[in-house]
Amino acid sequence: MAGNDQRRGGLRKTNKKGMVKGSGGQARRALKGKGPTPKAEDREYHAKYRAKKAAERRAQGRHEKETDEFVVGRNPVVECLKAKVPATALYVGQGTGADDRLTEAVTLANHRGIPVIEKPKFELDRMTGNAMHQGLGLLIPPFKYAEAEDLVEAARATGQPGLIVVLDNITDPRNLGAVIRSVAAFGGNGVVIPERRSASVTAVAWRTSAGTAARLPVARATNLVRTLKMFQQNGYQVVGLDAGGDHTLDTYDGTENVVIVVGSEGKGISRLVGETCDTIMSVPMVEWVESLNASVAAGVVLSEFARQRRVK
Repeated sequence: MAGNDQRRGGLRKTNKKGMVKGSGGQARRALKGKGPTPKAEDREYHAKYRAKKAAERRAQGRHEKETDEFVVGRNPVVECLKAKVPATALYVGQGTGADDRLTEAVTLANHRGIPVIEKPKFELDRMTGNAMHQGLGLLIPPFKYAEAEDLVEAARATGQPGLIVVLDNITDPRNLGAVIRSVAAFGGNGVVIPERRSASVTAVAWRTSAGTAARLPVARATNLVRTLKMFQQNGYQVVGLDAGGDHTLDTYDGTENVVIVVGSEGKGISRLVGETCDTIMSVPMVEWVESLNASVAAGVVLSEFARQRRVK
C-alpha cells in the first residue's frame, strides 16, 4: 500500500509535529537571565583578575620565605651557634663520625638548651634537602620582624634623637647582616627593609650580624615611600646616600632625628624613594673610586653621626 512500504525511504512518518501551543517556550532557556555581573577581579579575562592572582602568588611566596630554615654543614652550624642564632633543634645523623666541630656543636647546643635529636642519615637528607649536611642540621625559626612605627616609639623612649637605617634594593643577606651590626655598634634604633625584592634576616644575615640581630629590631615595610613619609611626619629628616648628592657628609648635621636610606652599589636608591628623601647626601671619596659597598657606606655615615652626637 502506498505510503506503507517497509523499504528504506518508503515509510511515511505519521508523527509529524505541527504548531505546538506555547511554542515560544522553546527559547525560554535562552531568555533566562544570567544573574548579576561578577566583580572585575572574578572575571578570568579581566586585568583585575590577573592582578588578584599575582598578589596571591606574591603572598604565597612571602609565606614560603617565612618557614623554618635549615643550616647544614659543621662549620656553618657551629658559626650560627656561636653567634647565638635562635634555633629550635640540632639534628645529628646517626652513625656520623665525631670530630672537634661536631662535638663543639653538640656542646654549644646543650649549653643553650637547644634539643639535640638523632636521625637516620636518609631522614636527615630528606629533612634538609641537602645530602651534604655532614651529619648536622640546625633548625632556625622565622625571624620576628618589628613594625616601622615600633622603631619610632623605641627611639622616643630613650629620650635621645632617633637614628634609623632604611635599605632599598639590598638583596645580599651579608650586606643586611653587616648593616645591622653597624647600626647596633653606633647606637642606632633599628633597620627597615622592604617586604619584597630585599634580603631577609636569614641564617646568613644572622651570622654576619655577629648576633646583634637578636637585640636590634628589624622592621619590614610593604611600601617604603609610605614608611618614609611616616618617619617625616614624626619629625625625622630622611637622607638618601648617593654619589651625586647635593650635600656631603662633611657638612651635614646628623645630631637630630634622622633616617639614612642606603641603596645597592649597582642600582642605588629607587626613583620614588629618592624623590621622597629630604636630602641626597654623598660620602667624600677620592675621584677614581666610583662607589662604596652598601654596608660600608652605611657604616661610614653611622660612625660620623655617632661622633657628632658624642661631641654635641
